[in-house]
Amino acid sequence: MVTKRNESVVGRGRRTVVRGAGLICVAAAAGALLTGCGSDDGDAAKTGASTAGRAASPSPTDGSTLTDDQRERQALVPKAKVGYDKALDAAVATVDKSKPVSIELDGTPDKPTWEAEVATADGAAHTVHVDAVTGKAGQARADTDQDQDDRRELADLLKKATVTPQQAAQTATDKTKGTVTSVELDDSDKGAMVLWSVDVVTTDDWNKTTFDIDATDRKILREHVDRD
Repeated sequence: MVTKRNESVVGRGRRTVVRGAGLICVAAAAGALLTGCGSDDGDAAKTGASTAGRAASPSPTDGSTLTDDQRERQALVPKAKVGYDKALDAAVATVDKSKPVSIELDGTPDKPTWEAEVATADGAAHTVHVDAVTGKAGQARADTDQDQDDRRELADLLKKATVTPQQAAQTATDKTKGTVTSVELDDSDKGAMVLWSVDVVTTDDWNKTTFDIDATDRKILREHVDRD
C-alpha cells in the first residue's frame, strides 16, 4: 500500500543549540553593571545562552519567527476549500467497491491537491488526486508496484479496521481543534495492531499534531506535537 508522506507539509525542522563561549559580561537588572567577569563565572554564560535559546523559539503571534514548515502549512492549509472527508469520498467514488486507505494534503498554495489512496477488498490499491478547491477527482491510477504479499497485507488491514477514517479524524479533532491534513491506515511496528494515523494542524500556531488511533476501538495510542 502507499503510505508515503509528503514532507512539504509535515516535514520536521532542526533546532539550533545556542552555546555561550569565552568570557561574557552582561548587564544586570536595574542598569547595574556586572564587572569582574572571569573564567569561573559560569552562571552568567549559562543565563545568556538560555535567554538566547528562548528568543530563537517560534512565536505563534509573529509570522516572521515561524519555521519553514510552519510557514508552508500557513500558506497551504487555508487554500484547501474542500476538506479531507469530501475529497476522500470523491476518491472512493472513482474505484468501484473500494475503501479509503489514506489521504494527504499536497501541492502548492496555487494548486492545493488531496492525494488519496483507495483499495478494493483484495488489496489492490489505486492513487487518486482530488482538486482541493473544486473537489473534482482525477482518474484513478492502479499501483503497479504492488506484489501479492502487498495486496494480502493491505486486504488484511482493511478487513481489521472497523473504525472509519472519518471516525478516527473526529477522535483526533475532539482532542485538538484544527484542520485535518492527513489520514492514513497503518499497523503497529510489530504488526499486532491496526491503526489510523491522523495529522491535525492548529491554525493559531501552525503546529501539527499526529495522533495514532486504534482502528478497532478509537482509542488514542499516541499523540505527538510537531512544533518545527
